[in-house]
Parts: sequence; C-alpha cells; structure tokens
Amino acid sequence: MGIQGSGIYELLKHMEVLLEKSFSILPNYLVVVKVKEMEALIDRIYANLPTEIQEARGLLRRKDDFQLQAQQEAQRIILDAQNEANKLLSQSEVLRNVQKEVEKIKEQVLMECDELRKKALNDAENIRIQAVDEAKRLKDQAEIYAERTLADLEHNLTELQQVVKNGQIYMEKLRSENNSNFNNIYPQNENKSQEGMGDFVIE
Repeated sequence: MGIQGSGIYELLKHMEVLLEKSFSILPNYLVVVKVKEMEALIDRIYANLPTEIQEARGLLRRKDDFQLQAQQEAQRIILDAQNEANKLLSQSEVLRNVQKEVEKIKEQVLMECDELRKKALNDAENIRIQAVDEAKRLKDQAEIYAERTLADLEHNLTELQQVVKNGQIYMEKLRSENNSNFNNIYPQNENKSQEGMGDFVIE
C-alpha cells in the first residue's frame, strides 16, 4: 500500500514537471502538453492504484460466480441427501430415523450455505465501499496537491513579474537621471568655455 501510494505521488510529480515544461498559451490558464506522455502517465497511475481497489473490482466481477457456485454446491448437497434418504425409506424404522436426521442436516447445510452466500456478499460490499473511500481519498489528496502546486507556481510567477517590473522602473529612473545630469552639466561647461575664450587677449 505504501509503495504503491509512493509510486502514485512520484507519477503526479512527473505530471507536474510535464506541466511546467509545457508550452504556455494563456499564463496560468491554458497550456499545450504532449498527449502521449500525459496518457502514459495516466495509465501508469491506474496501474499503481492500491491492490485493495484492484482486488475489490475483481471481487465484484466474481460476485455472481460466488453466488452461482454456492447455489450449485447447496443443490448438490441437497440432491445427495435426498438420494440417501430415498434409499433409507425402504428400510426399517431405524433408517426412517436416520432420514429425519438427514433432513435436519439438509436444513443445516442450506442455512450454512445461505450464511456463506450472505457473508460473501457482505464482504464484497465492504471491500467495494473501502475501495471507493480509498479512491476518493487519493483523488482528494491528488487534487489538493495539484491546487497547492498551481498556487505556488502562480505565486512564483507573480513575484517574478514584480521583480521584472521593478527592474524596468529602476532602469527607466536611472536613464532619466543620467539624461538630466548630462543636460545640466555639459551646456554650462560649454558656455563658460566660450566666455573664457572671448576674454582671452594675445599680446
């Protein structure tokens, strides 16, 4: 059970990696995946389902066979008892008493066969219910895991987008500051140089 459950989680992790590597059409909404790989993963997940679920499915399929076998066994026992009783009817009173005992045994056998049939049906139903509950639990766990993974991915993408946006804002601010400093410094130096040359006198 533990090994199979671990295999399912590994396959779900593989599916998560496949989704991460898929081509995004609409971020966080629509992606393109490889159908063959996804179908292969799904088939492997079904193959790694707990043995209890697989056994329950097989037991349910064989339920009718169990009922038929129990009825045939009961009919065979009854027929044997009736044949034996018919032989004893032609004999003495002692044999008639034996016949009565056979009838009691026949009724007891029928009761036991009916109890066995009911027990088999109850066991099959209990296993089916347990299998359904286990399958639902695994499905719920897989859905919760998938939702958490997608939420983490969305959070990481949001943080990454904010980092990129902050970087763009910072670069634009630097560019504006550099342009402003350049315009403020070089025009003044150029005017001072021209003024100095105007006052310069060669003797």
